[in-house]
Amino acid sequence: MAELARALFLDRDGVVNRDEGYTHRWEDFVFIDGIFDLCRAARAQGYRLFVVTNQAGIGRGRYTEQDFLALTERMCEAFAAEGAPIDRVYFDPTHPEHGIGDYRRESPMRKPNPGMLLAAAQEFGVSLADSLLVGDKPSDILAGQRAGLATTLLYRPLGAAAAEEPGQGEVVPTAVIDRLRQAIDWL
Repeated sequence: MAELARALFLDRDGVVNRDEGYTHRWEDFVFIDGIFDLCRAARAQGYRLFVVTNQAGIGRGRYTEQDFLALTERMCEAFAAEGAPIDRVYFDPTHPEHGIGDYRRESPMRKPNPGMLLAAAQEFGVSLADSLLVGDKPSDILAGQRAGLATTLLYRPLGAAAAEEPGQGEVVPTAVIDRLRQAIDWL
């Protein structure tokens, strides 16, 4: 039986790119310092790379799934050009209260549920116990913990306020980092 892969799971808005609120246009997409260094280091150590992102802006009608997919294609091209290709981007467009039409529902894929991470593990043969996640919100950390990841890192840049999310309670990550390059030490 083949050995399972390790993976680095990344939230998108707030970790891969600056979170300006419902980012959906390439001209508004600004990579966070250190993201490519982190991902190249992970690749060099044999990690698969996945982005796992809630995209309630789709469900709220602020932009379309096609807008998201076009931006995602450009983002993935940039990662590949930087020597850190993304294996897959998982996203969930639903929102249980503010979604419109079919998008208004609970979803096992929407963080803090672990569905996106579990899907990656199944589709790509990933050992979740040997993998790690970098997120900027308690829901990211909770999804990683619910999926059984050994390491969950909360990215909180210096001067950034703690992200408050109703109903998440006190979530304790493995560590809090203020620069993405610090996550390299956890690989």
